[in-house]
Amino acid sequence: MPKRTATLPLALPPRPAGALAGRWLFEALRGEILAGRLKPGARLPATRDLAVQHLLSRGTVVAVFDQLRAEGYIVGRVGSGTRVNDVLPEDLLHAPPGAAGAARAPAPPPPARPLSLFARQVTWFRGYEPRTLRAFRANQPALDLFPAALWAKVAAHRLRRATPALLLGTDAPGYRPLREAVADYLRTSRGVRCEAGQVAIVSGAQEALDLVARLVLNRGDRVAVEDPGYTGAAHVFEAHGATVVPVPVDGEGITLDPARWRLVRLAYVTPAHQFPLGVALSLPRRLALLEWARETGALILEDDYDAEYRYAGRPTPALQGLDRYGVVCFAGTFSKVLFPSLRLGYLVVPPDLVERVSAAKSVMSRHAPLLDQAVLSDFITGGHFGRHLRRMREVYAERFGVLLEEGRGRLGGLVEIAEIEAGLQTVGWLGGGTTGLEAEGAAAERGVEVTALSRFARAPLPREGLQLGFAAVDVEEIRRGVRELATALSA
Repeated sequence: MPKRTATLPLALPPRPAGALAGRWLFEALRGEILAGRLKPGARLPATRDLAVQHLLSRGTVVAVFDQLRAEGYIVGRVGSGTRVNDVLPEDLLHAPPGAAGAARAPAPPPPARPLSLFARQVTWFRGYEPRTLRAFRANQPALDLFPAALWAKVAAHRLRRATPALLLGTDAPGYRPLREAVADYLRTSRGVRCEAGQVAIVSGAQEALDLVARLVLNRGDRVAVEDPGYTGAAHVFEAHGATVVPVPVDGEGITLDPARWRLVRLAYVTPAHQFPLGVALSLPRRLALLEWARETGALILEDDYDAEYRYAGRPTPALQGLDRYGVVCFAGTFSKVLFPSLRLGYLVVPPDLVERVSAAKSVMSRHAPLLDQAVLSDFITGGHFGRHLRRMREVYAERFGVLLEEGRGRLGGLVEIAEIEAGLQTVGWLGGGTTGLEAEGAAAERGVEVTALSRFARAPLPREGLQLGFAAVDVEEIRRGVRELATALSA
């Protein structure tokens, strides 16, 4: 029986008709090295494997390797096979790219590419960036306190019991046990009225937004969004050709001026902890918003992005829990309660949209990674999720208390820190005529990270302020941040 190849195939340029095998192989390998496709230190296939892959005699391949080695392109290392030399021959370092280093005429510019409406309108929305953690990083949990060892243990236990069905995949709405666990959690902790069949597992809030936009919006449809508000939502709606209608927010949440809400097809709201101001939507406005949706046939998209963390007052139930008409979609994510790179969230939809959401997911993303869903399901049903939430709620409450105490002592007349009942960040209202962007720049020079509220607004704000996160950093960094912010603003 002939031996099987032990390495992955190496793609090489086609062999011209009539070309000698040895000469072709030598020029092809040298060209790949000079063009950088075979990088310094890259391991080459064994001579036997390369001969089988390209229908050559092994003697031919051995002779070519000997020549490449003699000219300094490759080296043989005991125990690690044959690799591309770390330092190529000096006189060929600047050889022009190509199969044999031959000069080529510049390629003509490509013709103008026709683009879809979506491609012409979509804009870049910045995500998480790895950078030094410092006060007052917002919208991020305390990742250093996540029980990674426990998560690894749960994952290892799940993988040891992996079945062919688990390795195959799942239905478009997601892993059924996870959907059941999410439904149980939302009914108990957030007052959501739902069954597991109404839950779709998504890759995060952005996919939930995109799903709803695809199902209910056409070009030119009007979407009401909070102003100031979450810019990632507006990015999605505008990419689908919708007209975004900014609606002011006051101390009771989003306002309901009839003139602004005329012909609106979709309303995007964060009622439990408004982003970025932190206020909760009052009960009268919740009821009025639901009645508006019933009368107009519009849909409400409720983003419950960080309401799990409550420090004072009675728990605020979800707007969806008051919905008797089937007009609210409820979205949430595990990015803030576990860790962002998990990329798992959920979308709870009215019964009449269940089949449409499933069909849309089946052609868009199929389903979120199943192994991660299974591990998360075990993490929730094993009680670890609830314990982690309770622990982090205590940690974040302590950190917020330190921010308030330090702020009152050092930031008087400069910043008035708003007391909130839930969430991972709060607002610092600016005094002394300083703008948010000016304060943001001054703080950055002192190693402090704040965000001007104006960055989240479409219309001028009645009062300038900053978004201040407190969950991601410890109390000593919070104290340092307050001192430096006071220095920056005093200057």
